[in-house]
Amino acid sequence: MANTSTRPEDIKDKAREMGANAGQKVGDAAAKGVQRAQDTASNVTQQAKDAASNVAGQAQQYASEVGHKAQEYASVAKDKADDAISTVGDRMATLAGTLRESAPREGYLGTAGRTVADGLESGGRYLQQHGMADMTDDMASLVRRYPLQSLLVGFGVGFLLSQATSRR
Repeated sequence: MANTSTRPEDIKDKAREMGANAGQKVGDAAAKGVQRAQDTASNVTQQAKDAASNVAGQAQQYASEVGHKAQEYASVAKDKADDAISTVGDRMATLAGTLRESAPREGYLGTAGRTVADGLESGGRYLQQHGMADMTDDMASLVRRYPLQSLLVGFGVGFLLSQATSRR
């Protein structure tokens, strides 16, 4: 019979070697797993950044388009308001001419008729020559010049409107 006995030191060495190999393989696998996890996390992070950038770009583009549309609508509305104001001014001037022709020439009624016709003509000319922006500027300067009177007029107009629209 041949001596097949193995020495305990050989078995220990073999076990250590196998343990070291197994440890090395587990360590390599763990390192690969960590690297893959880091790569995946990096890819997911980059994709999230790209998606956020795309969403932000689309939102900015949409907001810009909405802003341009609002400017267009505001411009059209301003033009229509200016046209309407000019038309009112033209009609006021025409009414002033009609009033001058039909009002008496002398006496209190004649003086009152001429005064009203002059006021209508002057107001009509102002409306024909000035747009909404000019009238807003004029109103702002008037309120700055006479703040208390403007406030009282505002309260008075508000009171009259509330009385006219209240249910009784």
